[in-house]
Amino acid sequence: MKRDNRIVKVSAQEVFTFRGYPGIEALVVTENGSLGKAVATSGLSMGQYEAKFLLDGGTRWNGLGVKKAVNNVNKIISPALIGMDSTKQLEIDNILLALDGTEDKSNLGANTLGSVSAAVLKAGAASLGIPLYQHIGGTTATTLPVPGALVMLGSRRYGGGEYAGGKPSYSVMAYGFENFHEASYAAWETSNKFERSIVQKMNLTTSPGGFTNFIIPRGVIKDDREFLEVLTSAICDLGYDNKVGIQLDVAAGTYYDRKKQKYIGLFSEGEKDKYELIEVYKKLTEDYPFIILEDPLEEDDFDGHSYLKKELEVEIVGDDLFTTNLERVKIGIEKDAADSVLLKVYQIGSISQAFEMVQFAKNHGMNFQPCSSRGEGADIADYSVGLNAGYIREGATGPEGNRLLEIENELGSRAIFLGKEAFKRLK
Repeated sequence: MKRDNRIVKVSAQEVFTFRGYPGIEALVVTENGSLGKAVATSGLSMGQYEAKFLLDGGTRWNGLGVKKAVNNVNKIISPALIGMDSTKQLEIDNILLALDGTEDKSNLGANTLGSVSAAVLKAGAASLGIPLYQHIGGTTATTLPVPGALVMLGSRRYGGGEYAGGKPSYSVMAYGFENFHEASYAAWETSNKFERSIVQKMNLTTSPGGFTNFIIPRGVIKDDREFLEVLTSAICDLGYDNKVGIQLDVAAGTYYDRKKQKYIGLFSEGEKDKYELIEVYKKLTEDYPFIILEDPLEEDDFDGHSYLKKELEVEIVGDDLFTTNLERVKIGIEKDAADSVLLKVYQIGSISQAFEMVQFAKNHGMNFQPCSSRGEGADIADYSVGLNAGYIREGATGPEGNRLLEIENELGSRAIFLGKEAFKRLK
């Protein structure tokens, strides 16, 4: 019997997410009974050029509810997609974009469009009876990404206040290994060693749950170098020199005072102009095993990123700089502003737009780094392999890590792990 891929149901609901506030979950069902579910949720920090999420506002869920987005799926999007072929991703995404009718997705919401688009992708793969990564990339989807593990998140680290400033986070990236499962263990082992070391060294209070199991109160650390020393020692003590490196998501725009044209409280107390901050980066990357700096300057400073890229020997990744937006990536390529672009599907609003951006970046010699911070969850593993990403943001453990381990086992001897070769600047 011929498998029928036509869509018979599209719906959505408000669900709990790992962020601690709601997201929108879209459901797509095909005539042959296959289904796809996808969740979109807003991030800890949102770049000003991201497509607009539709949130309810008001007091409910502190304004972060998504009932309006859910209603848009159930009342507007669903009737337009019934009867469509779930495997025709571009056709369906074009319908979604036409229904919204705005460049920034502010009508129906990027979370609304993105969750439905991703659910269609998953339903299409299920209706064909193939893994999601194969639906994306075909038989050439065989690369397992270099994974990382989060070791520090700014809002937890300093408990807010002047020094915290924004949402910087530190991860370790395990690149010097033969395969994904070895790398994922090394990333976990390093983050675990660091956590135990810093808790002991600084006599910290531990707490369950969250991104880390400890909190460093404001005032305990005066300069990021204090814990970078501990992190570097953890890497060295485990014998992972030149095998594990550090990724820093600066989110520099969250520290930037546009009136003063200064960065406030970044890495240490006080104010820094762009050139003072660049000198800090030079020294940090000389003294510690950094391999990636993400958004090291505010998101309008393409020229500054270009200068920094020439001055440093680490990979420069743009998140807020690019926001998964093809037009901004084109500017970045023209300015030679970064080595890599972060991939967050829901920053732009549809699977087709996100994947088009990735292909353009690859065609012009850029790397890309998939990231699950908008609620993509384990799906980011399939996106990574389907698009043959060389490395992923975190992803060593949790649902993403589990899915990548599963894919590695499925691929068997066909699985490719680039390791050090995944990076443009890693010597």
